[in-house]
Amino acid sequence: MPVRKPPLPRILLNDVSCMRNAQQILRHVNMSVHDGGALVLTGSNGSGKTTFLRMLAGFSRPSAGQILWNGHDISQSGIFHQYKLQLNWLSLKDAVKEKFTVLDNVQWFEVLEGKHGKSLPALELMGLGRLAKDKARMLSMGQRKRLQLARLLAIDRPIWLLDEPSVALDDEGVRLLEYIIAEHRKKGGIVIVATHL
Repeated sequence: MPVRKPPLPRILLNDVSCMRNAQQILRHVNMSVHDGGALVLTGSNGSGKTTFLRMLAGFSRPSAGQILWNGHDISQSGIFHQYKLQLNWLSLKDAVKEKFTVLDNVQWFEVLEGKHGKSLPALELMGLGRLAKDKARMLSMGQRKRLQLARLLAIDRPIWLLDEPSVALDDEGVRLLEYIIAEHRKKGGIVIVATHL
């Protein structure tokens, strides 16, 4: 009987370190995440959680070590381009276009992805369906966060990097966040979350 090798992790960090402003923030980090997996980064403000996510997103490079995606170093330009197309980044800066309607804010990103038909269902799931034709400038902070989450759903990329995703959400919003994360993982998606909680 042939021996089956376990699947490669989708994301693998080998001895990764990271500097910020000439100060070492992360030292010798090793981790792996498989399809359907999740990683929660916790720590106080300034502890390096966002720096870690930015490094995974390719906004900055590690000062040492390797980040591998499907066994390939993401620092290689052809690999990085393919890797980047797998990522969905949610940060504290919401990138909401205030002059657009709520629906247009999601559809704009969806069209950039060459996709269609997921915007309104995503807004409805996030409790914003009734506000779809309203200008985004009218949204509360919690509703803006829900709008960001609706974009994640409409764009539908397999790797989610979420920086403080529960900030400004009420209890119902947090439950929706937990639900969409669980559903994404059931489909084999990966979620990496940074939180101070």
